Amino acid sequence: MRSDPPEPVSPTRRALLAGTLALAAGLAPHRSVHPARPEDVSSAPGEQPLTLFLAGDVMTGRGLDQALPYSVDPRLYEARAQSALHYLRLAEEANGSLPLPLDFAWPWGDALAVLDEVRPALRWVNLETTITNRGAPDPGKEVHYRMHPGNVACLAAAGIDGVSLANNHALDWGEVGLEDTRRSLEEAGIAFAGAGPDRAAAMTPVIYPTPAGRLLVFAACTGYSGVPRGWSAGPSRPGVHRINLAPPSIRALADAVSAVRQPGDRVVLSLHWGGNWGYAVHEDQRQFAHQLIDEVGIDLVHGHSSHHPRGIEWYRGRAILYGCGDFLNDYEGIRSERAVFRSDLTAMYFPTLEPSGALRSLELVPMRIRRFRLQQPPAEEVAWLQAVLDRESRKLGTRVLPSDEGRFRVVPA
Repeated sequence: MRSDPPEPVSPTRRALLAGTLALAAGLAPHRSVHPARPEDVSSAPGEQPLTLFLAGDVMTGRGLDQALPYSVDPRLYEARAQSALHYLRLAEEANGSLPLPLDFAWPWGDALAVLDEVRPALRWVNLETTITNRGAPDPGKEVHYRMHPGNVACLAAAGIDGVSLANNHALDWGEVGLEDTRRSLEEAGIAFAGAGPDRAAAMTPVIYPTPAGRLLVFAACTGYSGVPRGWSAGPSRPGVHRINLAPPSIRALADAVSAVRQPGDRVVLSLHWGGNWGYAVHEDQRQFAHQLIDEVGIDLVHGHSSHHPRGIEWYRGRAILYGCGDFLNDYEGIRSERAVFRSDLTAMYFPTLEPSGALRSLELVPMRIRRFRLQQPPAEEVAWLQAVLDRESRKLGTRVLPSDEGRFRVVPA
């Protein structure tokens, strides 16, 4: 495994791809979106449905970083392990040896064929790691994630358009680590929201012009998901867009959305909230999600933080994904009482939004993490995940039903 940096991005490619969207300037996003599907191009912009790909936490640091072509110093500061190589060894002991170093496309496995089939207009995930080989670990935390900047090509291998940085690992390696993360994403042509050099930048959405009209993606996080209060971006301080489940946050989000929203825009909030384990959706969380739709004008709440998928709510024609689970992680082989939650089972979320922003359909494609790679799960595991998601979503007035080819469809109850 190499630790030397990859070849630099050419000035021409950087000019085409780099740069975070500036709210005031109204610039284009980092990279062009994927082409529209043939059946969508006959309608005028703003009159077409829009299909997105959303997933939960993508944690390509720690053990996975050690398996990719580049790697940072493996030293850790955890009670459980002092080296990231520990997690690589656990994965190999549990499910077999890996072809090291892994190809950048390896972790995405069977998900790549699904993405090629669906061809979503946007591919968006929560990036649950910093991208840096500098900085110092936050002394207030025990678990610190980071990935070598050379491994940002792993995100590009799946055609990821944008990521949320509003989470409890964005500043694991301090402000230097956040700065390096932003720079690496910019140079790779991957957009981001939810963190920046100041609060205004952290609150700035990514704006995607698509053949179906503009899509606005905001990102935020809460303290309940483990984000330290001191990580909040300030007027002149780098940090994340940290909010509370309270009226002042609703008003601030409403102001931010109204400042940039144009007729025909569809708006997504990528929100890192809630605990890591468990299915319960607390009443204050549900009430806040409803207010995001009713008072802020959010069309889809993309929730993440839980290490396993949680319930879904179809509310007033909009979708609330309370927790999308981990999409990539290095948890294989870890023995814990939390294994009952099956953090190795995850899903690809494909919502299709009407021109009004209302939810036309929501399809889930289940996946399983094995050998640091996404695979189609066996039938019994597909059935288990469907039953769990349906059980939890029924409590929210929604059903998750089996569909064709081992997939799920979400409908109002």
